Amino acid sequence: MTDTTLHNANSKSARPGREHAWNRSLVLAALGIALLVVGPWIFDSYVLNLLIKAFLFAIVAVTVDVLWGYTGYLTFGQSAFFGIGAYAAGLVFTHFGLSPGTIAAAIGLAIVVPMAVAALVGWLSFYRGASPFFATVISLVLPIVMTQLLLSGGEWTGSSSGLTGYDTFDLSLQAWYWIAGGAVALIGFVAWLFVRSDAGRVLASIRDNESRCAYLGINVPSIKILLLIATAAITGLAGFGYGAFSGVVAPELSGFVLGTELIIWVALGGRGTLWGPMAGAILINVATAYLGSRMPFLWQLILGLSFVVVIVLLPQGIVPALLKPFGFGRQSAQVPTLVERAVRAAPESNDEPALLMEEVTKTYGSLKVLQGINLQAAAGDLVGLIGPNGAGKTTLMRCMSDGADRTSGTVKLCGNDIRRLPAEACVRFGLGRKFQNANIFESLTVAECLRMANTLHQRPLLFSRADRLALPSYALEVLRVTGLDGMLDVVARDLSHGEQQALELAMVLVLEPRIVLLDEPTAGLTKTERTQIGVVLSLLANRYKLCCLLVEHDLDFVEQIATRIVVLHQGKMVMQGTFEEVVHSDLVKTIYAGSAIAPREVV
Repeated sequence: MTDTTLHNANSKSARPGREHAWNRSLVLAALGIALLVVGPWIFDSYVLNLLIKAFLFAIVAVTVDVLWGYTGYLTFGQSAFFGIGAYAAGLVFTHFGLSPGTIAAAIGLAIVVPMAVAALVGWLSFYRGASPFFATVISLVLPIVMTQLLLSGGEWTGSSSGLTGYDTFDLSLQAWYWIAGGAVALIGFVAWLFVRSDAGRVLASIRDNESRCAYLGINVPSIKILLLIATAAITGLAGFGYGAFSGVVAPELSGFVLGTELIIWVALGGRGTLWGPMAGAILINVATAYLGSRMPFLWQLILGLSFVVVIVLLPQGIVPALLKPFGFGRQSAQVPTLVERAVRAAPESNDEPALLMEEVTKTYGSLKVLQGINLQAAAGDLVGLIGPNGAGKTTLMRCMSDGADRTSGTVKLCGNDIRRLPAEACVRFGLGRKFQNANIFESLTVAECLRMANTLHQRPLLFSRADRLALPSYALEVLRVTGLDGMLDVVARDLSHGEQQALELAMVLVLEPRIVLLDEPTAGLTKTERTQIGVVLSLLANRYKLCCLLVEHDLDFVEQIATRIVVLHQGKMVMQGTFEEVVHSDLVKTIYAGSAIAPREVV
């Protein structure tokens, strides 16, 4: 493995920015800790009481921000987990008293029950094919169901009156203040480390583009379910703290109203910042205690209007907007050192084709998009797929790369029958797919996009970022010939169209696939870049024995690199052969008859 130093200038220039970002974060953290330490001496008992509850709500706001702000999952259900934790304390202490055993049991229930409910909700919300809207609807239903269960519990749960007067911890107000404040500081710090880590970038990639994540072998549903379970456990503990401190629990703690308020606090504070939602939850709770009783209806109207204004005019939130002039909230990208990774040796030749399709069909009702496709391609083949618009080229690629996309037939990748398996499983069989339009992570930098593409080979760190990024030689070659190796700290949305296309191709090659599906890989590139990419693709097939299937409008480019041409027409394979055989075929000329564009210019 050899280090590359082409991006060192970028790395050095980014280092001062990272140091300033750390300094600003340390200043903000120091101010918060100082206020936490001296709080009991500057606040009266009423304010301390408000702040303790606000701290516990702020912990829940952090979990909502991780799910919504960083992962893109808009959830109203965290209030249900909070209510479960609070009732774990209320029910156990009311019916079984206060003792070391019941305390342990209550804490265990406050963690285990929310995790079990979250696992069920996650399975229902993120099963294959479920839309983000459906997941949000499930999260809306959860607090409603939980509230009804508590109301139906009779004397056991206290029904609408809840539970009051049970024994709880004999701690001073100052002690509870430091416990709750220390808990929110700890949760905030751990969450901050997590979202800034490589694992945190996985969450951001899911928020940006779930489809690309699947085609990088990332199991998005499993990650979402595990994240929901983890945040449910933290929320349940916060709820236990609330029930143990207040000595009062009511169905409203698990209700839809609290779930909505959490969304409002996060949005007003600053979604995707962690410290914004924490500040929003604390400040709004304290303000509500003072203003809500004096002008309850007007205060709710003010909050509602503020929410609408922030969503429309300040989507980053109020707190980040106020602190931005002072330099807070600006983060410099961390640029890793690129390392050349040894490419897997080509498999020994055998009779098993790299790609095998037998009688593959795809229909939409009575519309037959693909009909009886039989196609084989061996390691080292570079197959050009051509045909007029609507011939079924992209549909054919989808059937190769996702088991649920075809209606019937068999698809095998490197000898593995994909059955009805999802795209992430097909990737693990050795498949890589480049889409027609650049399919990347727009909010991530070039280096972070490559890091996500490397997830199968370099496991993301939970609380830090790796300093080195090991890539195969041909992926490094794409970066070099397109100049992306000098743009590792550039956000992907700021790249030109051609640079985004090249980035996606590099991301696909980082997987070290054995079968590569390429839908217009040179779109938007200059003539020189096309020639260089052609050299890379030829290298993939000839030296590394990758099986490449190529859809490309530039037939001059196809002629230079393709070993075989396959022609699709009206969902059928009508011909295959060498480039010259296909272009000069009477059948192909007939297919394009009546078009002002010559067959050589159409795919």
